[in-house]
Amino acid sequence: MEKMNMRFFQTVSLILSALSLLLLVTASGEPKKWERGQGWGWVWGEDDEVGALNEMTPTTVLQAIQLVKKGQVRDLGIVYDRTSFKWPGHSPGEIMTFRSPEGVQRQKDLDFTLPENGNASLTTWHSCALFINDNVATQIDSLGHAVTGKDNHWYNGFKVADWGGNWGLQKAGAETIPPVIARGVLIDVATYKGLEALPSKYVITVDDLKGSLKRQGTDLRFGDVVLVRTGVLRFWGETGADNEKIAEHDSAGMQLLAVKWLVEEHGAMMVGSDTSSLEMMQPPPPGSDSFMPVHNYLLIEQGVHIAEFHYLEDLAAEKVYEFLYIAATNKIKGATAGFTMRPLAIF
Repeated sequence: MEKMNMRFFQTVSLILSALSLLLLVTASGEPKKWERGQGWGWVWGEDDEVGALNEMTPTTVLQAIQLVKKGQVRDLGIVYDRTSFKWPGHSPGEIMTFRSPEGVQRQKDLDFTLPENGNASLTTWHSCALFINDNVATQIDSLGHAVTGKDNHWYNGFKVADWGGNWGLQKAGAETIPPVIARGVLIDVATYKGLEALPSKYVITVDDLKGSLKRQGTDLRFGDVVLVRTGVLRFWGETGADNEKIAEHDSAGMQLLAVKWLVEEHGAMMVGSDTSSLEMMQPPPPGSDSFMPVHNYLLIEQGVHIAEFHYLEDLAAEKVYEFLYIAATNKIKGATAGFTMRPLAIF
């Protein structure tokens, strides 16, 4: 009798656990503001600076964490230095040694470093001064990055005249991007097309996305962080110094139809790729009034952040298409992107 009772309680416990998991999955799929066929828009209130990432909740975070089965971690960041490839609209960067052991000892401008003041061990340090653009290497564009119209507005109607300035953005800068913890999905278009990397100015279509997902056996769910692989970062090497080779393949990307399919039909909460700009910019699609309509659509109209230069080669090689995605931007107030990042894929 005692054994029967124990089995009964074990069975009930398993059933309750399964029901709890089912409720968790169901609840996490319920959008707060998103509407199919429309996406988001400026729906979070006139002061909002977060956009679609408002859809993250403790429930969605718990669901994403449950994707981790093996405890494997993959670094999605790339290494940057002064030689690295960058989009031509951004400034170059320099990393300069500001304090070196030799300099500290020779300069003798800091009293606490002198042997006669108690530093007989000659302790010194290294520190660097960074002159760097806020849109280099692995990054997430803030909702203030793209600006449009005669009134120079960005997401939620914030305008340069009201919220611009010489010392960074005063609304929707990178410091407003919350830590992102969500289900990540890799869409490996390069492998689907049978290529090491997509060719110059290749336009990724909705059919390419559908075909890639079908080949992988992967589904899209509301609230995903969707990362599209073109294969360009296989040429990055140590620091992305082969500017000519990278530039050739970096121009591949999506245009509006494909991005709208991800956002409006599937509720992608953030969209990114392994390129510097996500979209195929030149030439712009027929009827477009901007050289970067995808940026304008995602950042300004939809409040969907853009992830760029994410290293997807390891995930593609291991055929990992679903994972826990974690990213936190550097909190530099007024910056237009979280830059030189190390987002993680955990599975």
